[in-house]
Amino acid sequence: MRNESLEGLRVAVLAADGFEQVELTSPVEDLEDRGAEVDIVSIHAGRIRGVNGMFPGKKVRVSRTLDEVGVEDYDALLLPGGLANPDALRQNDRVLDFVSAFNAQGKPIAAICHAPWVLISAGMVSGRRLTSWPAIRHDVLNAGGLWTDEPVVRDRNWVTSRGPHDLPVFNQAVAELFAEHVPVRVEEEEEGGTLGVLVAGVAAAAAGYAVWRYLQVRADRYEELPEYTSPAPAPVPPPTAAAAAPMPVVAPIPSSVTPTADVEVERVVIVADAVDR
Repeated sequence: MRNESLEGLRVAVLAADGFEQVELTSPVEDLEDRGAEVDIVSIHAGRIRGVNGMFPGKKVRVSRTLDEVGVEDYDALLLPGGLANPDALRQNDRVLDFVSAFNAQGKPIAAICHAPWVLISAGMVSGRRLTSWPAIRHDVLNAGGLWTDEPVVRDRNWVTSRGPHDLPVFNQAVAELFAEHVPVRVEEEEEGGTLGVLVAGVAAAAAGYAVWRYLQVRADRYEELPEYTSPAPAPVPPPTAAAAAPMPVVAPIPSSVTPTADVEVERVVIVADAVDR
């Protein structure tokens, strides 16, 4: 496993409410550990709610909204999955324009789980080889894509994966793809000159700011859910007077009496009256 450096790479993580939590947090932490600058971009400001399967997860602070950014602001794009998240994104024209522009410029795109829904709605899947959560394979095929059941699939500027169980290999594949697009920085030609000193000072200040921002962002990005406690059981109500009253006893018919229709009718009436009380 290679340890690609992503210093200077700017990554947009495009997500909405209902993203699969680990499909955002795991790749983001891996990218930041490699030196990338990561923004959570969404269709609205504030925070977006993640999920763990069918259960609520953490809220994540949105760095910037789509109204505030352009494709030129980022070098790479990450699309986490979930059900509600890509379903909301694919219905937004700004999202589709943003993703399409990324692809048109040949910038790298990583998508996992249900996120290829966004690529489908952007009209980008035809003729491309990719994978996804198996339940949407027919959506990929119907859109003209070449679906394959593999942990990770690399096709030119795309890398796709099936789901959370593939995250270790997905994260590595994302790092390898993104590393090919790290911006090239101009190196100073002379060491020791005024320009060299100035560049070194700026670089040191930038490095210090990057470390501060990394620690601040990671501490502030996620909002933990309060610890779940099961509710106290409801008190059992006391029995009502009717429920507590003993049932009347129906006297048996003496064996010396020969049952007749009248006796049987009287017995039924007595029993029915006792039940009503």
